[in-house]
Amino acid sequence: MSRFDLSRLPVPVIQGGMGVGVSLGNLAGHVAGCGGMGVISTANPGYAEPDFWQDPGAANLRALTAQIRKAKEIAGGMGMVAINAMVATTRYAETVAAAIAAGVDAVISGAGLPLELPGIPGADRVALAPIVSGGKAANTICKLWHRRFSRMPDFVVVEGPLAGGHLGFSREEAEHPRPLEELVGEVCAALEPWRARYGQEIPVFAAGGVFDGADIARMQAAGAAGAQIATRFIATEECDAAPAYKQRMVEAKAEDVRIVKSPVGMPGRALYSPLIRRLETEGRIPPTRCANCLVPCDPAATPYCITRALIEAVKGNWEEGLFFCGANVGRIQGITTVKTLMQQLTTEWQTARRSKP
Repeated sequence: MSRFDLSRLPVPVIQGGMGVGVSLGNLAGHVAGCGGMGVISTANPGYAEPDFWQDPGAANLRALTAQIRKAKEIAGGMGMVAINAMVATTRYAETVAAAIAAGVDAVISGAGLPLELPGIPGADRVALAPIVSGGKAANTICKLWHRRFSRMPDFVVVEGPLAGGHLGFSREEAEHPRPLEELVGEVCAALEPWRARYGQEIPVFAAGGVFDGADIARMQAAGAAGAQIATRFIATEECDAAPAYKQRMVEAKAEDVRIVKSPVGMPGRALYSPLIRRLETEGRIPPTRCANCLVPCDPAATPYCITRALIEAVKGNWEEGLFFCGANVGRIQGITTVKTLMQQLTTEWQTARRSKP
């Protein structure tokens, strides 16, 4: 039995989860209020709490609960409010359980395969969605969820190599990407036997390089139910990041984007900021303190503290911040509102669907 009803999203758009602090309750709540799925990132939502560096676990859980409640209140019963939880984080299961207890509608999970997600307390009450990079990963998750939990994903996000932030691809694949439509078709094909076996739909949402309503319609033609869009929502008044962060996205050009190596070894897409240039020269900026946030991170060897870099970015510190962004950031023209952006996406999407031959 699926816990996801597509009719709850009159606009088939998921606002991608962006940490640290870029997508919290204000952005997520306004997206949900417009009929989409607003997503709060669980990557250090408590970064601004006074005790964050002393007790990051408690600060994050406290902030996450508050941000979910804020988003639900803003949404007023419209759309859906979800979290994006990274498998690679140190308190993954505890964080997901806390979000469910706070009333979140769905859990979207990537940065590793969320093989144990259905076993987390409360997971039977909410929609669960893995983020995958292709059909093989989708099939692996379905096979293991079937064997261990007799459950399927309620929906799936397939994220292509044009996305911002950490990528589930090699550097070469990110620099020479396959068309997202191909990945959508591949994932849909991998899910089809499981859909038939369980007698339920498993909607697919396409992410990574989706910019406008015409792109959403194009992904639907390839088999997707809708799309996940992240970077465009940064350039909204309701985004939880500082105005200086948003302005960097507005001013960015295509040539300002780079594939960078994250401290945890994964490639990522970000603006070519002074931090990235400094790392190219110095090789390493030793951390001065640690929030113990990511399982693969070794503070004694990591090239820099990604948590601190992302915190500086969300505060608008261009010199010391890591500014993750999608490949289409150069197409953003200015700051708008969530309502205006959602209306624009809807109009473009409906127009593109009507004009299909």
